[in-house]
Order: sequence, then structure tokens, then C-alpha cells
Amino acid sequence: MRTEYDFLGEMNLPDDAYYGVQTKRAVHNFSITGHKINRDFIIALAIIKKAAAKANVKTGQLPLDVGTAVVQ
Repeated sequence: MRTEYDFLGEMNLPDDAYYGVQTKRAVHNFSITGHKINRDFIIALAIIKKAAAKANVKTGQLPLDVGTAVVQ
């Protein structure tokens, strides 16, 4: 387990989780409808995040180690 913090406090997350404290809070607080996000939408977001990480590393706005972790 790892501990992450936000403005509401701390939460424990699994070590292998690719999400952070805000995502865990959102899942907990907004699981009212039972609807899931479309898989294609999730894949599209991942593609955008990957491209943004690569671009920001290339321009020097993001450290290489952080960009590599996002791309993984």
C-alpha cells in the first residue's frame, strides 16, 4: 500500500494502482448510477495522456523519469 494526499486528507492505495487519490475518491463518491465509462473513451484518454507526456518531455517541461512512467 502507498499513501497519497490531497486537500481532503490522505488515502491508502494499492502499490500497483495506476490511479491516484482523486480517482479513488471519485469512484467512492460517485458510484451512484452503476454506469461504467466506455472502454473506447478510457483508451482515448490514455492515448492523449501518452502523447502529452512525450511532447512535454521533448520540450523539457516534464522530467524524463516522470514522462517515462506516464508512458508506461
